[in-house]
Amino acid sequence: MKIGFIGLGNVGGKLAGSLIRNGYDVTVRDLDSALEQTFIDQGASRGESPAAITKAVDLLITCLPSPAISAKVMEGPDGALESMGPGKIWAEMSTTDATEIQRLGDKAKALGGEPIDCPVSGGCHRAATGNISIFAGTERSTFEKVLPVLTTLGRRVLHTGPLGSASTLKVMTNYLASVNLASLGEALMTMHRAGIDLATTFEAIRISSGNSFVHETESQVILNGSRDVGFTMDLVIKDLSLFQSIADRAQVPLEISPFLLEMFRDGHKRYGGGEWSTNIVRRLEDACKDKLWAPGFPAELVDDEPEEPGYEVIPKSA
Repeated sequence: MKIGFIGLGNVGGKLAGSLIRNGYDVTVRDLDSALEQTFIDQGASRGESPAAITKAVDLLITCLPSPAISAKVMEGPDGALESMGPGKIWAEMSTTDATEIQRLGDKAKALGGEPIDCPVSGGCHRAATGNISIFAGTERSTFEKVLPVLTTLGRRVLHTGPLGSASTLKVMTNYLASVNLASLGEALMTMHRAGIDLATTFEAIRISSGNSFVHETESQVILNGSRDVGFTMDLVIKDLSLFQSIADRAQVPLEISPFLLEMFRDGHKRYGGGEWSTNIVRRLEDACKDKLWAPGFPAELVDDEPEEPGYEVIPKSA
């Protein structure tokens, strides 16, 4: 299967790298030509435009920072939809709005293509090793066609239902991760100011009912001081806004979500949209005139699990 990959950023680049590493015929495109070259050096081909890439491949993957950019890649001049047709599959791996993926997906289907939304979850370090989790929303027949590719890109793959369902679930998981991140900042600072050693605090959380994936990963780079998690304030605000929109349409009167969104908007205003999301803890550091730091924690997250073949996760009710 020939694969086109558009968007080689923090997550997309690592996913594309997994495909190249595992022997797939991959054509890449990114606005950063120097970044493109690093993948060409690994064995990929360079694509001239989304339309040209789509014409040449069986599966087009997009992994882009916003719904607006995805729409431009698909619908703009020399966009991918110009070459969409029977036998072509479009996999949107960006975290995007379900209504937008459905809108673009309908256009792809009208041309004979097969759309699938398949966002990933688990962090850049797991995207690099092929151990990340993937949600996939599409017809079952399309899912089975791309499953060998998805199990190369990720370890755990969940078919979530029709197109758009994966994006809806992904936004929810990012909301929960952001809630956890904000609460961990408060927990760490409170323990620190109460005189508890931060390394001891980290272990107390890790071995207790307070533990979480976010703690085991993001708390480490918080305490190191690098805060490098590969995810920005801009992206958190995008995802929280999408989650709030889902709740508003469903008429769910959320209480935590609006407050959390205001916290990150304040962090954006103070530190900039390109600041790492983990630096939401700087709001507390500034307020307390104190620093969350402890020796012995890594500056960068590295997946310590070996790359393994992926598999489909089957819901218990299935």
